Amino acid sequence: MLNLPNTLASLRILLAPLMFWIILNPQLFTDNGLHITWNYYAASLLFVLASATDFFDGYIAREWNQTTLLGAILDPLADKMLTLAAFLGLMMIEEASAWAIYIIIVRELFITGIRTIAVSEGISVKASMAGKVKTVAQMIAIGFLLMRWPLGEELLWFAVALTLYSGLEYLYGFRNALLKESK
Repeated sequence: MLNLPNTLASLRILLAPLMFWIILNPQLFTDNGLHITWNYYAASLLFVLASATDFFDGYIAREWNQTTLLGAILDPLADKMLTLAAFLGLMMIEEASAWAIYIIIVRELFITGIRTIAVSEGISVKASMAGKVKTVAQMIAIGFLLMRWPLGEELLWFAVALTLYSGLEYLYGFRNALLKESK
């Protein structure tokens, strides 16, 4: 079912490759006489706009009672596409550690797979506070790295630590939900 929250998640999916392309093509700005920082600004602006849709799609879905199975799958997929587009782009232009990005990608793919299984089995494993803090930490790290601000790399590794912790917490919650279902 296509509703406003699902439309916002779909918009996030569309903005992710555009942002990725901008990160990888600074000549779009420099060949037109603009300073390279315009590339940083454009990529950051797209990232902020797309990230805002993440907040609003969840809020609207809950407040307007528009939660759907499609939304339960589409929202985390859109989140991953956005953050991975940013992280991969930053890694490819050597602004982010390949090891940090690898750890984040492996965790995100694993948890997304587990979450998809849970949704298909009718098991509700809600995002924990650690998962929400992880997402915010990743977004802040991406913002700092996109803008080439100091502490970007340190924030990235902090986000990696939170990513691993929240992944373990998610697995624990999924295990508990499975045990509850089997009783």
